[in-house]
Amino acid sequence: MSAAPGQGNPVPQGDYVAATRHGSLIFTAGMTPRVNGRLMFSGPVRRDQPLETWREAVVLACSNALRAARATLAPGEDLAAVLSLTVYVAAEAGFAAHSALADFASQFLKEQLGTSGIGSRCAVGVATLPGNAPVEIQMVAAV
Repeated sequence: MSAAPGQGNPVPQGDYVAATRHGSLIFTAGMTPRVNGRLMFSGPVRRDQPLETWREAVVLACSNALRAARATLAPGEDLAAVLSLTVYVAAEAGFAAHSALADFASQFLKEQLGTSGIGSRCAVGVATLPGNAPVEIQMVAAV
């Protein structure tokens, strides 16, 4: 299965790798909504905008995390499960729907991996994210 909608493997924006594998565990770096290294959405998430406004940004960041994780797989391997998902949301004061935004990521992973795409999850509100991204997603997965 493809991890659409992004293009190719995520491009690190600094001195790090997109994902690290240790045994059967894969840890991704934080992924923002980028295509070929270019940020496609900017924040902050505003409380007066519909949540749907940010769906595409969340799905793109999540697809980048999934793509990075899959890039560590050997031929014939697949992801057995998403163990943990952390969704960081750069939101203005008063925004309180962090978990609802994180649901967009969970829905995407379930579409891509079935029930094994749903693991534990944390949604965190922050003041800013790299490049003024509205969302950043970090994943831990098992092979």
